[in-house]
This record gives sequence, C-alpha cells and structure tokens, in this order.
Amino acid sequence: MSSKPEMNDHLREKIIAQPDVILDDQDLMRALIAANERAMGGNIVDLRGIAMERLEARLDRLEDTHRSVIAAAYENLAGTNQVHRAILRMLDPVEFETFLRDLDGEVAHILRVDSVRLVLESVQNDSDPAVRRLGDVLSVAEPGFIKSYLTSGRDVPARQVTLRQIEEGDMRIYGRDAGFVRSEACLLLDFGADRLPGMLVMGAEDPHQFSPQQGTDLLAFFAGVFERTMRRWLS
Repeated sequence: MSSKPEMNDHLREKIIAQPDVILDDQDLMRALIAANERAMGGNIVDLRGIAMERLEARLDRLEDTHRSVIAAAYENLAGTNQVHRAILRMLDPVEFETFLRDLDGEVAHILRVDSVRLVLESVQNDSDPAVRRLGDVLSVAEPGFIKSYLTSGRDVPARQVTLRQIEEGDMRIYGRDAGFVRSEACLLLDFGADRLPGMLVMGAEDPHQFSPQQGTDLLAFFAGVFERTMRRWLS
C-alpha cells in the first residue's frame, strides 16, 4: 500500500487545465523544487535548481531596482510640478510688497517649507520703514555677509545652491523662527552687473528635507527665475 497521499481529482484536473497558476506562484515552485531535490537524495547536486535560485535572486534585485527607479521618477515629477506651481504663483503679484509677502505665504506653502527669507546686501541698514513693513521676509545685511554665510567663513567660492542640515537657524535670517529650523536650502542670487548679490533661503523643521546628497537642478532653475524677476523689480 503506497504511503504517498493521493491528489484530489478536482485539484488534479484544475492544475492540468491551468498550469500557469503553479508556474506564476514563486512559493509553490520553490516547494516543488525542494520536493524534487529530496526525492533525488543528498548525494545528487541539482545544478538546474542552483541556476534557478541565482536567476531568481537576480530577478529580485532587478525588480527592486525597477521599483526604486519608478519611485525616483515620480518623486522628481512631483518636485518639478511643485517648483512650476511656485514659480507661477511668484509671477502673479503686480506690487513688490505683495511679491515678497507671498514668498513666506503661498510660495512657501506650495514648496512645503516652513519659512522663506530673502537676504539683500546693502551699504545701508534695515531701518528703512519700507523694510520694516515687510516683517521677517526681507533681511538687509552688510556686503560680504552672504558669501560668508554660504561658505561658513571659508575662503572658497559660494555655490549657487547650498543644501545642508543645521542645529538651528540664524537669527539674522529667520528671526523668531530660527530655533525651529533644522535644514535649509540657500540660493545665491545674481542681480546683474554693479549690484550686490542676494540670497533666498528656504528653512524646514524637518532635518531631512534638505541635505547635501540631494539634487539641486530644480532649485537652481527656481533661483534663476527668481533673480530675473527681482531684476525687474529693482530696475
């Protein structure tokens, strides 16, 4: 009398009618291969099984890479849409004060940052009533401040886009919000010949929102549009 369990006739007929059900099920195929190896005994090496395991591992790696590429593509597309929406919003105002106030309002909201600050270098101080009306959005600094801030005082060229994690924000830029900032994106602005540089700073409470490992292409594009818009207001 055989000790092997007999297969249910209905199940047997279903497998014969739809063999793809087994072939497409990785767990079931592994179980069948393992059963075949046990039937062959321990003295036989199944090279075909070993090759299948390696191919399966390679396929898993390819699938992981594929998912990572797709996720990165979606993330990049979402970031592109964000920047485009922020630029369109930035181009809406017809008055300079509204333009600046929107930076820390709708533009910051679209970009999902906690604060946006504009720093302009000037030989004058920030006691001008027009500057005070803008609140924390605009800061006026002495010439040389921006390069020193971007390079941490080192004698190296300042990058157009600097992404970094910080312990807390600088009071001279973020004001009362400085204590909450844990990462920032600093965009160096060129307003043209014979004009001092500017800097647009985006601050975030999330320490991982901005880091040196991230790409800067979109923010460089945003900085280019912003500085051209500012040239129009400054002319």
